[in-house]
Amino acid sequence: MSVTVNLEYYKIFYYIVKNGSITKAARELNLSQPAVSQGIKHLEVALGVSLLVRSSKGIRLTAEGEMLYSHVAPGYESIELGEHLIREMQNLHTGEIRIGASDMTLQFYLLPYLEKFHMLYPNIKVNVTNGPTPETAEYLHQGKIDFGVISTPFEGSKNDQLIPVKNIQDTFIAGPKFFQLKNRRLKYRELEHLPLICLEEKSSTRRYIDRFLAQQDIVLHPEFELATSDMIVQFALRNLGIGYVMSEFAQPYIDQGLLFPLTFQSPLPKRSFCIIKNKEGHISAAAAKMLDILLPEETFSV
Repeated sequence: MSVTVNLEYYKIFYYIVKNGSITKAARELNLSQPAVSQGIKHLEVALGVSLLVRSSKGIRLTAEGEMLYSHVAPGYESIELGEHLIREMQNLHTGEIRIGASDMTLQFYLLPYLEKFHMLYPNIKVNVTNGPTPETAEYLHQGKIDFGVISTPFEGSKNDQLIPVKNIQDTFIAGPKFFQLKNRRLKYRELEHLPLICLEEKSSTRRYIDRFLAQQDIVLHPEFELATSDMIVQFALRNLGIGYVMSEFAQPYIDQGLLFPLTFQSPLPKRSFCIIKNKEGHISAAAAKMLDILLPEETFSV
């Protein structure tokens, strides 16, 4: 007798005892009463013992039946709990999303969507792993996140799917100490002679400006290399140099007249925020729903 058949007989045994009746067990299992009776007989023959005593008052367990039920019941109850939790996850009553994002993509793209998702599905746990684009991509490749939000430039692997979601503009900013630059149309080569404040080389933002200027044979030598764009803005406010950030970081201070953007003879090209996901990877129902909110025209399978 195969293990699969035995398991079916154990299931019938469990439901008979659980319901206290062969008739009720047959109803819950959606089987005929003769099929349930035959199933328990097969199990008793296979084990070589009587498990149930049948009478006009119903059934009761033999000593062997009680012992067997004490081991079978926890297993099937655990299975039922697992099935229930899967349904809860599919119905978005529970679950978890793992997202990778940088300070920049989180603040200027992802945050309002997270707020909306939390209002709709408050029982879903959202885990955001904070890191620059290269780290976010590595977390995805290691299966530590369901998807990430990154900024270009990015050279991914063949399994990476990149979906642009927002155009962004970078800018060079300065404080009052550099006011003589405000009304000039600068050449990018002049940056080589200015005190610059940039992100660290591992960031996509830094790689972008380095690559853009390298096409013009210009190499930057920043006086300060910082971990966050917020800190670049703070350094620029204190006149410690010319900051290079995404424009949205500096815009409130530009509007207040505390900083000003440098103007160049040709504008910096725009780049993008992108969703990055694995083309072949499985994602949870909760992660698929989050992507539906972020990208309503796309279809994501779980």
